[in-house]
Amino acid sequence: MFRLDNFRSHEERGINTGRVSALLVTLAATAIYLFHAGFADAAEITEGNFQIRKFPLSHIFTFLFLMLGPFKIIGPFAKITKGADATFTFRIAILAIGFSSLALLIATILGESILDSYSIPVPVLALSAGIILFLVALQTVLQQFSPDIDRDVGNDTGPSMNMALMPLAFPTIVTPYGIAALVVFMAVSPDLQSKLIIGAIVLVIMLLNLIVMALTRHILPTMRILLPILGAVLGVVQVALGLQIINNSLRALGIL
Repeated sequence: MFRLDNFRSHEERGINTGRVSALLVTLAATAIYLFHAGFADAAEITEGNFQIRKFPLSHIFTFLFLMLGPFKIIGPFAKITKGADATFTFRIAILAIGFSSLALLIATILGESILDSYSIPVPVLALSAGIILFLVALQTVLQQFSPDIDRDVGNDTGPSMNMALMPLAFPTIVTPYGIAALVVFMAVSPDLQSKLIIGAIVLVIMLLNLIVMALTRHILPTMRILLPILGAVLGVVQVALGLQIINNSLRALGIL
């Protein structure tokens, strides 16, 4: 009976892992589809002498999902928490999400304040975000052709709560280009309701990050094959997204 129950538990775990893996693949496919459909429906609005794009909420979710979402977290989180028990792992995930959410809130407030104080045009900030995203995404894609590079982010002394802040919250979850994108979206939001909706989108993405981190030890065996494929595809998508942001920013500045 013990062996039968044990077999059933492993079977159920395999089914749950398969479902989670299918969910992650579906999320990736949805993100790629929304990005591909992205800029066609974006309307242009005027802010001063600049033309900036007003994106639908689905596009905002896609951009923030790619920049702040869970797919780039699975590998680093698994390395950081290697050898830790489930309770300790979940505490690290909770702390990382708390640090990340607080950092995004502070960055958004400071970002909008700096834009107003120094009269930095929104397209210039968007251009900076596009360049950073392009360079980071391109480096990530090129690293796949350099197998000798050590990509480990873990610590030889073992996992600790300090890792929830660095390198997990920064820069794995909260990326510079993700902050810049969030500030841009907030800056072009016409009213408080739109800003609150964007804030809700960020909270949903942070919740997805927490769920994925909590399930990492269960889904990683199945995702070992899928992660490199998803990483390559999403890396190329992020390179294209960086170039598209650069293109839109240059158009908004009247350079193209």
